[in-house]
Amino acid sequence: MNDFRNIWMPYADRFYRAAYHLLESRQDAEDAVQELYLKLWASRSRLKDVRTPVAYGLSLLKNICIDRIRRREVRAHESLDVVMKATGISPEAGLAAKDMLKRILEEIDRLPDRQSEVMKLMVLEDLGYEDISRRTGLSQVHVRVLISIARKTLKQKLRI
Repeated sequence: MNDFRNIWMPYADRFYRAAYHLLESRQDAEDAVQELYLKLWASRSRLKDVRTPVAYGLSLLKNICIDRIRRREVRAHESLDVVMKATGISPEAGLAAKDMLKRILEEIDRLPDRQSEVMKLMVLEDLGYEDISRRTGLSQVHVRVLISIARKTLKQKLRI
């Protein structure tokens, strides 16, 4: 136990920074690092052979982050498919909607960090103001302002 703690725990901040860089979300980065440490702990008997813990940990973490990003994108597309089926949108209109969703997600990624973070939580994870406030540590008023500004920016860029 002490070996694990002494070898792996000093890199927690470095792992977090790497995860945050990839995921652009404080909560997702924290979850990814926690998942990394769970995987490391589960395979602790095999970690004695690891010569460069940082490189090994970052490699595992990168794969965890990529999986999270893929799941996020799949959820967004599944949400669109559900809406299309429920509203009876034709396949042609569905393709146009998917293209629009792709453009919207790209523009959300281009927003300033905080605006992007709250919009992703609202759009991709379907969270309300209160939940976003709890997750980000921002006040509900600040969350509402960020979303309002982000929506205006998106409307201008996408000319919706």
